[in-house]
Amino acid sequence: MEKFRDSMLQLIIEASTNLPPDVRHAINDANKKEDAGTRAALSLSTIATNIKMAEENVSPICQDTGMPTFEVKTPIGANQIVMKKAILEAIAQATKDGKLRTNSVDSLTGANSGDNIGPGTPVIHFEQWENDYVEVKLILKGGGCENKNIQYSLPCELPHLGKAGRNLDGIRKCIMHAVYQAQGQGCSAGFIGVGIGGDRTSGYSLAKHQLFRKTDDTNPIPELAELEEYVMENANKLGIGTMGFGGNTTLLGCKVGVENRLPASFFVSVAYNCWAFRRQGVHLDPQTGEILRYLYTENEKVEMDSSSSAQQEERREVVLEAPITEEKIRSLKVGDVVIINGMMHTGRDALHSYLMDNDCPIDLNGGIIYHCGPVMLKDEEGNYHVKAAGPTTSIREEPYQGDIMKKFGIRAVMGKGGMGPKTLEALQEHGGVYLNAIGGAAQYYADCIEGVEGVHFMEFGIPEAMWHLRVKGFAAIVTMDSHGNSLHADVDKDSAEKLAQFAETVFK
Repeated sequence: MEKFRDSMLQLIIEASTNLPPDVRHAINDANKKEDAGTRAALSLSTIATNIKMAEENVSPICQDTGMPTFEVKTPIGANQIVMKKAILEAIAQATKDGKLRTNSVDSLTGANSGDNIGPGTPVIHFEQWENDYVEVKLILKGGGCENKNIQYSLPCELPHLGKAGRNLDGIRKCIMHAVYQAQGQGCSAGFIGVGIGGDRTSGYSLAKHQLFRKTDDTNPIPELAELEEYVMENANKLGIGTMGFGGNTTLLGCKVGVENRLPASFFVSVAYNCWAFRRQGVHLDPQTGEILRYLYTENEKVEMDSSSSAQQEERREVVLEAPITEEKIRSLKVGDVVIINGMMHTGRDALHSYLMDNDCPIDLNGGIIYHCGPVMLKDEEGNYHVKAAGPTTSIREEPYQGDIMKKFGIRAVMGKGGMGPKTLEALQEHGGVYLNAIGGAAQYYADCIEGVEGVHFMEFGIPEAMWHLRVKGFAAIVTMDSHGNSLHADVDKDSAEKLAQFAETVFK
């Protein structure tokens, strides 16, 4: 199988840079359903543009290329040891080429392996089958949506929905609650895979496996087909919308599988996936390892529709350039679009933890912190270039953010999904705003970065380092302001009230 390694590299690149047709159809359909002139419509338009840019640039759709997870089916006699070695080599090469971000981190030391290889990384599941060809499926599921996975043990009491019993209606309530709890933090509109039964481990595995199904297939089990249809219709009535900005589309796909369980256990496991639904599969020649066909590719190319009328409505736009004054910040309100020019600095978990007890190597007074772990490549002259730079989920920084803003005089923080009451209080007291960028739009934002002016804390690894970026035309939306307003809290409250409408029994 001399071509197997190269085939795996092609598979990784295709999954990372080019969304499959069924996912494109789902996003285009959502774009058509959204009300013109809304934040959700603007977001979907940006998403469509980003998908096109990623394909044209052959660069990651989202900077968080996730935990590569392979499902491999082989004929009898295939050498799985050799195949695993080739997959690891392909992962390392794709990382070196900037198609994957360095995402494998030692859980004890925090050290980044730098090549996406390490204990448990990547995930590879082998299975033998009777067909005479090899099948390899790959999913790249980012950490933001992975963090919104959830598992329920029935019976249980669910907020806003009441008791969920060990039956189909209890399962229905769990799924509806899973969509609600994700809000915009998993880069909605999203897709969910649901695993009914199994144990705690196999239930999650079953849920993630459902994400390999095509969005337009029909469940062979009639009860589950009805359940999937119900969820797709009603989850979109919650009003969470794209990025959690509110809107008509919250869920783009729902697939449910079932396994036997133990008498004492009844688990419902939900795997949430963002709109950047990066999964692909191939059939391979068992002798050469050459790709015979792609599994999710249609004959007809699906073009992304970015012609949303979202941008036709006049809206207030404010240009921000550091250092920003408190007066300027306090003039901003939720819903304002800001355009950032000049310098901003990335900061994620490691940096925020460090800054709590240490000084910063640069002056952040009046500055902007961007919750982002970019994909970076170094050229022959030793200069870094941004290959992908979308926002990461901000809520992880909630324990630190308010204190760090006040300590260093930071006026704006930017990420995705919003933050909590501690940060909101600090924004009011100190004079700051939270800016929501479009999650997953890594190419769209990379195009706004004119240059990398420097970097600190490379010992944290590329995603966690503090990158100093010069930007132009970098757009985001004010979703938390210095007057105590939070779009995220408002959407959460509204969607909770709508969720409560689904408490009554539906499936007997």
